[in-house]
Amino acid sequence: MSKPLLVVVGDTLLDRDVDGEVHRIAPDAPAPVLDERAVRERPGGAGLAALLAAGSADCDVALVTALAADADGAALSEMLTAAGVTTYALPLPGATPQKIRLRARGQVLLRLDRGGAAQPPGDAPDGLLDVLGTATAILVSDYGRGVAAHPAVRAALEKASAPIVWDPHPNGPPPVPGVALVTPNLAEAVKVTGDAAHGTTLSTAQRTGHRLKDRWRARAVAVTCGSDGAVLCQAGPTPLVVPAGADAGEADTCGAGDRFAAAAALSLAGGSLVSEAVQDAVAAATSYVRTGGVTAALARPAAEPAVAAPGGTTAGEERIGADAAGRLAAEVRERNGVVVATGGCFDLLHTGHLATLRAARQLGDCLIVCLNSDDSVRGLKGPDRPLNSQADRARLLAALDCVDAVVVFDEPTPEAVLSWLRPDVWVKGGDYADGGPTLPEAELVKRWNGQTVIVPYLDGRSTTQTIAAARVAATTNSGR
Repeated sequence: MSKPLLVVVGDTLLDRDVDGEVHRIAPDAPAPVLDERAVRERPGGAGLAALLAAGSADCDVALVTALAADADGAALSEMLTAAGVTTYALPLPGATPQKIRLRARGQVLLRLDRGGAAQPPGDAPDGLLDVLGTATAILVSDYGRGVAAHPAVRAALEKASAPIVWDPHPNGPPPVPGVALVTPNLAEAVKVTGDAAHGTTLSTAQRTGHRLKDRWRARAVAVTCGSDGAVLCQAGPTPLVVPAGADAGEADTCGAGDRFAAAAALSLAGGSLVSEAVQDAVAAATSYVRTGGVTAALARPAAEPAVAAPGGTTAGEERIGADAAGRLAAEVRERNGVVVATGGCFDLLHTGHLATLRAARQLGDCLIVCLNSDDSVRGLKGPDRPLNSQADRARLLAALDCVDAVVVFDEPTPEAVLSWLRPDVWVKGGDYADGGPTLPEAELVKRWNGQTVIVPYLDGRSTTQTIAAARVAATTNSGR
């Protein structure tokens, strides 16, 4: 039996936490000086909601978002893919939006936003939004940067039969009519209705919740009230109040709204009533805050210093690795170039490999090689392979004039790395022409309007054949 599918829709940002210590005030301004100790990066916005959903339930998670063609966009794709989130990306003009928090002892000193004003995403590639029609439940995580307002996205949401949870943003569009649940926080609800926040929290939440339910033609609105829980407004005049329990104190609440909305959507995907889904969501958000918030939930390690590579250079300065590949792809796209990628084990580099690589490089403005890791090669070829380590194989490939970058992947197939790299052309060298088997990865590459092609290969050139011939020769010579 297949798992339920939660599809998250919305804007993805790059969140960066810079943690450090403050021991002094700047001599030239009355501002604290933060001594940086660690930097952590993660997807934010709808990307964070997708990660929290993927890490908290037995379901498949897909993300419909917009990604820029820069190194930060590639990094976001890589992080999402590594977390098991399948990404369906519209093109995003400009730079990846970033939210940078400068923190000391867990307290935010300053938030810095980068990426400029929101720009509408480009046209959706053919078939990209079909995933909404296969969803068990849908979560729209709107951050006001254009995905939820995209005409094609809204049309697909209006046609979807799955229950929709809509987490709105004051700068975003209203939900499409008929959604199962809208989840504004109290400040957002007051801002949208224009009401003055008078009376108790409960009375304000009840008043604004019912007004928003009627205005948005939603089936239900749950106004979240932080440590006071949530107020659910449905058809009748009496709301359901779900308390959160004891206050979590000075805990980091970043992402609590995403956790609430994701939990509600997952509960609906499991067949719960809306009232049950809101209770599940309050419990999940409360636990999320009490146990450390986003840092504890994702537990991504802090960035480490670059490691010295053989030859005295720095690994970050080489053409090897995800960072190098992402930067290269972004630079090529910025000048409207064509990014070409190919993949393989490349255990014993031979003239057949070279012919394929040179042919691939001629198809665009850069060539990125997706290289099977040592563990991946062993899984494909057996315990005696590879003969050369992934570090040596990567360095040999990067030394070729027809190869511009190398990225190593651990999976049996390169689908994960392709999902974040998104090459314009994916090259296969092999016997797939003339009625042969279906090209692997071809359907995946179509997702971003990429093209899969075959290039000629040289008969009789094979690493397996070379190894076999060497073993025969060694056996023959030893018997003399």
